[in-house]
Amino acid sequence: MREISTAQITQVVSKLCIEANMHLPCDVENLIHNANNLEQSELGKSVIADLQKNLECSQKLSVPICQDTGMAVVFVKLGQDVHLVGGSLQSAVNEGVRQGYTQGHLRMSIVSDPLERVNTNDNTPCVLHTEVVEGDKIEIMVAPKGFGSENMSAIKMFTPSATESDIIDFVADTVKNAGSKPCPPIIVGVGIGGDFELCAYLSKKALCRDTSFRNPDVRYATLESKMLDKINSLGIGPQGFGGTVTALAVNVEKYATHIAGLPVAVNIGCHVTRHKSEIL
Repeated sequence: MREISTAQITQVVSKLCIEANMHLPCDVENLIHNANNLEQSELGKSVIADLQKNLECSQKLSVPICQDTGMAVVFVKLGQDVHLVGGSLQSAVNEGVRQGYTQGHLRMSIVSDPLERVNTNDNTPCVLHTEVVEGDKIEIMVAPKGFGSENMSAIKMFTPSATESDIIDFVADTVKNAGSKPCPPIIVGVGIGGDFELCAYLSKKALCRDTSFRNPDVRYATLESKMLDKINSLGIGPQGFGGTVTALAVNVEKYATHIAGLPVAVNIGCHVTRHKSEIL
C-alpha cells in the first residue's frame, strides 16, 4: 500500500488548471497548424492564421489561450493500492481548482446554484470523475471546459433499429445546429452505448483523447472518419465564416448497452479543446 498526501493532489490540480489554460495539447495545436493546408477558402485560411497568432500571443504574454477558462472538469484514475492521507479526495481536488484559478488569475465562471446565479468567486466546485484502477499511482487530468461549446452538445436515445448512417446524421446535425457558436474548427467527442448518463460521460472522455490516435476498433475508427467527412461537408468553416475545415477531429468512445437501447451523445469542444494530465 502506497500513501499519498491529499496535499500533493491539491498541488498538482492547481498546476494543471493553470497549464491547461495556458498551453494547448500538442496534438490539437498541430491540427490547427495543419488546417491551414486543408482549408480551401481564403477567408477561412485567414481565420486559421489568426487562431495561430492567438496561440503565439498566449505564449509570449503568458495569458490564457481563451478568455473563457471554463468549468474545471477533473478526471482521476485512483490506484486501488493507494491510501490517501490528509483529507478527502474531493476536497483536495476542489482546493487545487481554487488555488489554480485564483493564483493563475483565471476567469471565475462558476455559480453556486443554477437558478440563483451567484458566483462562487473561486471557480469551484469542479466536476470530478473518479475511476478506481489497478496499481499504486494516481493519474489526474484537468480539462477546462468553456460553455460556448458545451452548450451546443446533445444526446439522443436511439432505438436499436438505428443505423450507422442515422448516428452520423445526428452528429452532423448537432454540429450544423451549433453553427459558429462553439468557435470552429471544433473537436467532436462522441459517446455510443451505456445508458443516458454514461454515453454523455463517454463523449466527454472522447473529447479528451489524443486526436492523433484513432479508435482501436476498426469499425469505430471508420465511423470517426465518416463523421469527420460529413461534418466538414457542412461548409461552416473556421469561426463560421464558411470553408472546408469545420472540425479538426472526431473521437468516438463506446460501451456495452441494453438490448432495447442505443444511446448517443455528442460533446463539442472549441478549437482550444484543453486538457493536461500528470501521474503521482
